Amino acid sequence: MKSKSQKIGLPITTSLVVGNMIGAGIFVLPAALAKYGSISILGWVFSAIGALILAKIFSNFSKIIIGKSGGPYTYSKAGFGDFIGFLVAWGYWISCWVGNAAIAVAIISALSFFFPVLETNPYYAVILGLGFIWLFTWINSKGVKESGRIQFITTILKLLPLVFVILVGIFFFEIDNFPVFNLTGESNLATIPVVAVLTLYAFLGIESATIPAENIEHPDVTIPRATMFGTLITTLVYILGTIVLFGILPADILQESPAPFAEAGKIIGGEYAGYFVAAGAAIAAIGALNGWILITSQIPMAAAKDNLFPKVFKKENKNGAPIFGLIIGSILTSFVMLMNFSEGLVAKFEFIILLTTLTCLVPYLFVAAAYIIIIIEKRIHTHSFIKTFMLGSLGFAYSLWAIYGSGHDTVFYGFLLLLLGIPFYVLMNWNKREK
Repeated sequence: MKSKSQKIGLPITTSLVVGNMIGAGIFVLPAALAKYGSISILGWVFSAIGALILAKIFSNFSKIIIGKSGGPYTYSKAGFGDFIGFLVAWGYWISCWVGNAAIAVAIISALSFFFPVLETNPYYAVILGLGFIWLFTWINSKGVKESGRIQFITTILKLLPLVFVILVGIFFFEIDNFPVFNLTGESNLATIPVVAVLTLYAFLGIESATIPAENIEHPDVTIPRATMFGTLITTLVYILGTIVLFGILPADILQESPAPFAEAGKIIGGEYAGYFVAAGAAIAAIGALNGWILITSQIPMAAAKDNLFPKVFKKENKNGAPIFGLIIGSILTSFVMLMNFSEGLVAKFEFIILLTTLTCLVPYLFVAAAYIIIIIEKRIHTHSFIKTFMLGSLGFAYSLWAIYGSGHDTVFYGFLLLLLGIPFYVLMNWNKREK
């Protein structure tokens, strides 16, 4: 059992969900969506419905498997056994430490708004990126509660400029600026899946509260609430933020803007308001890095406790933090981040980021299917079974669609990445038998 001092409550657990979902991406995504027209709002709605279905599945699962860390890994293992559980943990862990490298690069990009030297001097950029990675590794080594405090503060700070633009921006909204419904020249049916794929990646992280379950007070109550509250808050910010930006900035300016929220901030409150919103983008990425470093160490620790990952990952320091999991994850993140600043490796860096997105989506598929299996095994009464089966089926269908939407190259190489875990699974089983 974790000591009481290292357990976190509802506000911090909710901030883990919101903070991990809202990174720097939302501050630039409306510009990418603007070229499709206001149909992209339907893309947000479609992705949000899928995210809320998956959030409900994770919430319900946390009431069935109470207080056991690991989230997607633990739930997949409960439904399908060790092998699928291991593959989910393997793929998810890789996606975490690779994704952290992308977040570190996003921090540098956001801060270059204030310090242009970061764009011209790669040495400063590398030092700053590595500095943030290892700063949050050190903070997480202090325990979940310390990391949670940072997460709560950064989540509030990143939400403030977004809420500011949404609430005050309403008074600067001009319907003439609003883009026409479909700018692509393609049919509506063909365009909606494209914009939905662009938006669905912004919802990765809905599972964050389920992963450090052993560190959460009253997990059967706190995790479901944090998961649903966090997903709802994020959904409202995404959709309302995009609608307001569409009404503040003319479509041609919005499409070309590298920082549309900051641009809107300038219109609303002048230069300083623009800086305030731009600072929010940097804080969004900084908070996301803190939260995902926590997750990166928790997943292998859960698998190591079941003897599916090397035992070094379950060793904890005096603060109850999986210290070797933190260090190993951050070493790997640092290596991947350095690729982005190495001549000739930038394209490989971008490819790896795209590739690992799939290994974050596959767990959703298995969790949705495992949810149905677990409920069948528990033989609950018919009415509840029908609702459960529908929820699980919708979650499975959405996850399958999300994987399909990733593109055939991503799916092909992503599954190769998952299959690379099989030799490690064989090795872990060999070691268990030898013992």
